Amino acid sequence: MRLCHCLFVAGVLLTLGLSAQNRQILYDFNEIPQSLSVNPGVETDFKWYAGVPLLSGISGYAGSNAISINDIFANDGIDINLKFRERALDVLTPKDEFSSTVQIEYLSGGFRSVNPNIFYSFGGYLELDNISYWPQDYAYLLFDGNADQLGRRYDLGDLKVRGSLVNVFHFGINKKIDRNLTIGARGKLYSAIADYSSSTNNGHLSTTEGQNNRIATNLNADLLLRTSGLQVLEEANDAETLGNEIISRALLGGDLGLGVDLGFTYHLSERTTVTGSLLDVGFIYHTSDPKKYRLKGNTSVEGIEIDILDNFASLDRDFWQDLVDEIEEAVPFETDTKSYISFRPTKLYASIRNDFGEPIGNGGSQSCDCTTGSSGGGELRTKYRNSVGGQLYMINRPRGPQTALTGFYTRRIGNVLALKGTYTIDKFSKTNIGLGMNLQAGPVNFYVMADNLFSYNNIAATNYASFQLGFNVISWGRK
Repeated sequence: MRLCHCLFVAGVLLTLGLSAQNRQILYDFNEIPQSLSVNPGVETDFKWYAGVPLLSGISGYAGSNAISINDIFANDGIDINLKFRERALDVLTPKDEFSSTVQIEYLSGGFRSVNPNIFYSFGGYLELDNISYWPQDYAYLLFDGNADQLGRRYDLGDLKVRGSLVNVFHFGINKKIDRNLTIGARGKLYSAIADYSSSTNNGHLSTTEGQNNRIATNLNADLLLRTSGLQVLEEANDAETLGNEIISRALLGGDLGLGVDLGFTYHLSERTTVTGSLLDVGFIYHTSDPKKYRLKGNTSVEGIEIDILDNFASLDRDFWQDLVDEIEEAVPFETDTKSYISFRPTKLYASIRNDFGEPIGNGGSQSCDCTTGSSGGGELRTKYRNSVGGQLYMINRPRGPQTALTGFYTRRIGNVLALKGTYTIDKFSKTNIGLGMNLQAGPVNFYVMADNLFSYNNIAATNYASFQLGFNVISWGRK
C-alpha cells in the first residue's frame, strides 16, 4: 500500500511540474505578428513577416488551482505523508485541476496581397495539452481503503483526465472590410501524435452490511478510457525508433482532423475598439491506433463463501479464482479498436480597449490627431501612446467552461518599444500580474512575456506560471 501511496503522489507532482492556454498578454498586442494566432481578425500594418524557425513562438504554462509543489516538498520538518493528507487529500475536491500546455511554433509567416486590405498568414506548431482533475474518492480509497467506511459511497465519476500531443498546420486570411471593421479566419489541419481521455465515467463503490458475511462490497461501474497512438509509440520506443515515429505521425501520418479560428476587430469610435475571437472549433478522427477500454456492470460481493457440506468433495478447488470469475462476468472488462472522434478545447477571447495620449505615426510622434497611411480602404488608423482595457477568456474543459478576466495597460515608445502590463483573475490566482515587452530593432522583432510575476521569487510555491517568447523578421511600414 505504501508503494501505491508513493506512485499516486508522484503522479500528481509530475503534473504540477510540467510547463499557455490563456495568452492574455499576447492577445490584442498588435505589434507582434503572433497576435494573429489568438485573433485572426487583428489589425496588421506590416507587409510581410517571417518567424525564426523554432523561435518565433514558444509558450507554456503549468497550473494547479489549489496546491503547489512547495506545499508538499517544503523543508519544514513535517512528514511528507502527513503534509499530503492535510494539504491535498483533505483539502482538494473533484473541481480542482492540474493542467499544463506547451506550444512550440516551428513555422510562421505572412504576407500582404496585391489588394492591401488582405493579409495571408501560415505556419505550423506542436502542442502538448494535458488536464486532470483531483480524483477525490479514488484518492481516499487508495490511502485509506474502504474497510472502515460502512455505508460510504465512493463516486467513480471523480476520474476525469484528457491529454493530447498534436501537430497543427494552418493558413489564415485577414481582411479589412472598411475603416472600422477587420475580420479574419484561419483553417487548421490537425495531425494527432497521441491522445487519451477518460472523462465520461460514472458509478460508485460502497460497503454495506452483508447477509451471509459481515460486510458486502457493492460495485456499479461504467468506466471508459480512450487512447490513440500510445501503443504505437511504446512499440517504437522499444525498437529505438521513437523519434522517427513521432515525426511520421506529426507529418500527416497520425490521426487527422480539421478546425477553424474566427476573429474580428471593430472600432466603436476613433479611440475605442472591441475585438473577439473563437479558436480551435474542430475535431480529430482517431483511426490509426485507437484503443477503448471499458469496465461496465454491477455486482455485490460478500467475499469467498464456502459451504463445507455442499463442497466437501471439492475443498481443494480455487475458490478465489471462482470469485474473480464471478466478478468479471458481472462487470466485464472489454477492449476494442473502433475509431473515435475527439473535439479540440475551444477557446473564446473578447476585449474592449480605449486608446489615449499622443498619436504615434510611422516616423514617431505626430502633433496632430490624424490618421497615418494612404487614403481609401488601405488606410491605417492612428496608433496612440497608451491603451487601457479589459479582456475575457473562456476555454471548454471536461468539467465545464473555465473563465478568466484581465485588465491591461499598454505603453508605446515610438515604433521601437511597446510594453503591456496585465492583471488577471481566474481560478488559479487572484494576484496574477503579467508583463510583456515587444522590441522592434529595424527588421528584427523580439518579444517576451511572463505571467504571475510575484511568484518568481519561489516558483515552487506558485499555483500557476506561464511564459512566451519569440523572434521574427518583419517588413515594417505602411500597407
